[in-house]
Amino acid sequence: MRIALAATCIADTMFPGAPRATVRLLERLGHEVVFPRAQACCGQMHVNTGYFAEAVPVVRNHVVTFAPVADGEWDAVVIPSGSCTGSVRHQQAMVCRRAGLDDLAATAEAVAAKTYELSELLVDVLGLTDVGAWFPHRVTYHPTCHSLRMLHVGDRPLRLLRAVAGIDLVELPEAESCCGFGGTFALKNADTSAAMLADKTAHVRATGADVLTAGDMSCLMHIGGGLSRQRAGVRTLHLAEILASTRDEPTPVPAGHAVRTEVAR
Repeated sequence: MRIALAATCIADTMFPGAPRATVRLLERLGHEVVFPRAQACCGQMHVNTGYFAEAVPVVRNHVVTFAPVADGEWDAVVIPSGSCTGSVRHQQAMVCRRAGLDDLAATAEAVAAKTYELSELLVDVLGLTDVGAWFPHRVTYHPTCHSLRMLHVGDRPLRLLRAVAGIDLVELPEAESCCGFGGTFALKNADTSAAMLADKTAHVRATGADVLTAGDMSCLMHIGGGLSRQRAGVRTLHLAEILASTRDEPTPVPAGHAVRTEVAR
C-alpha cells in the first residue's frame, strides 16, 4: 500500500520519535510511506476552543494537502494520534459546512473516510495484530479519551501489544479514566486536571511498569510530566515506538529518574 503520514503538530515539533517509528514500522511491513510537506495542524485546537472561523484556513490546508487519498493516489492516511484522527473524522467537514464551503466539506469527508489511527490501520486495514515487534520490558497501556470514546478503537492497541515478543504487558487500573490533559482543559481547569493526573499516575505506578504507552503523545506528555516530577522511574513511549522495535533495531527506552518507589510484582 501507499500510505500518507500525517505526523501531527505536537509530534512534529516535540516528539518526532512517534511519526518516525510509524514510518519505520510501516516500511518494515512492506508499505510505501509518503510525507506531504505542506501538512500542518489539523485544526482540532481551534475547533475545541470554539474558534470555528479561524479553523477554516487550517482545515482547508489539511484537506487540500491530503486530498490525493480521495483520488486514489494514496491508499490511506495514517495518523499516530487518536485525537487528531478524531478531529479529521468528526470536525473538519462540519467546520467547512458552517462556513458555507460545501465542496470543501465533501472533500473533507472523502479524505476522512480513508484516514486511520495507527492501530485501526494495522488491525482493520492491514489485517495484522502481530507486526514482528520485540520489546523486552514491563509495559502498561493507557487508552486515551478520543481513541476510546470518539474513535472506538477498543482493544486494537492491546491486541497489537499482546503479540509483541518479550513484552510483560500489565493491566492499568481504572484505565478508562481520563488523565486530565484534554488539550486546553489542562490550562483552563488546572486544579481539576492536576487531581485527575494524580489519580492516573498513582495507577500507573501501581502496575510496577517500566514503560507507559498510549496512542497519543499529548496524553503521554501530560502523564509523563507528572511521573517525572514524582521521580517515579516510569518512562513513556508511543505505541508506534514499541511496535517498531525489533531485535535487530530495538527502540531505546528513554532514561528515567533513578529514584523510584518499588511496587511488588
